[in-house]
Amino acid sequence: MWLFLVFVGIPLLEIGLFIQVGGVIGLWPTLLIVLATAFLGAWLVREQGTREMANIKRSFNELRNPAEPLAHGAMILVACTLLVTPGFFTDFVGFSLLVPPVRRAAFNWIKSRTTVAEFEASRHEYHYHSERAGVVTDIDYEDVTADNDRNPPNSNGNSGWTKH
Repeated sequence: MWLFLVFVGIPLLEIGLFIQVGGVIGLWPTLLIVLATAFLGAWLVREQGTREMANIKRSFNELRNPAEPLAHGAMILVACTLLVTPGFFTDFVGFSLLVPPVRRAAFNWIKSRTTVAEFEASRHEYHYHSERAGVVTDIDYEDVTADNDRNPPNSNGNSGWTKH
């Protein structure tokens, strides 16, 4: 039900804002503002998206939990969608999501309302932690396959499932 209200309520709000703003400043300035916010938003999303991709890569390279950088990237993607959608309310929400403290607050709010399960990885050890179950499963992994078993000397690159 709430999703229906979002899909009906937001367009009605946008139409009302267009009528109000257009009545005060006129049609062409209103359209110019809508176009300018779309271009400015697209540029800001590109800049922040590139920076957030570097944060995601860094968290993977350092074997840290990538949840927060991934969430920030998702929020930047949502901001992009909202900014290219014509409207003043969607622009306000989209620009708000481009402010890092707002994204951090949104991430913390979402995190407080969800159950978090973590997966830690190192070169040869994997650990899964679940706050809900209160149980930690500790798994040690060691690759015992010899290099010759993985790449036999007479291997022609076929998997055995293809015709020669």
